[in-house]
Amino acid sequence: MTEKIFINGEGAIMGRLCSFAAKKALEGKEIVVVNSEKVVVSGNKKDIIKEYGEMRKKGKGHSLKGPRYSRMPYKMLKRAIRGMLPNHRKGIGKEAYLRIKCYNGLPEEFKDKEMIKITTPKKIKYIILEELSKEI
Repeated sequence: MTEKIFINGEGAIMGRLCSFAAKKALEGKEIVVVNSEKVVVSGNKKDIIKEYGEMRKKGKGHSLKGPRYSRMPYKMLKRAIRGMLPNHRKGIGKEAYLRIKCYNGLPEEFKDKEMIKITTPKKIKYIILEELSKEI
């Protein structure tokens, strides 16, 4: 059985969490990220909201069929992790992607597990994924 790594996303910077999760998944470990809605996206709030809003608008319209960007925080996080994997459609990238699970909140089955906490610096501009998903 493969080793499982549990990551608490509360207060973690999205890019750092995603790169860590992608690297461990490529090593063959199963990754479980909880509290996905509390992950921090660093940068100016208005710029982040504008950028994600534009990405979502590209998938709308009668002639445009995608790409589709979800508003659910756990799906936003999983898509960001997917972006750090090599070719998520086949080969080792696909296998690694299937080993990653993201959850909003803390499910009952993971309450007693030991979690890795990726800390964030205090003085940065940021927006929380939950807040971003409500804004776009």
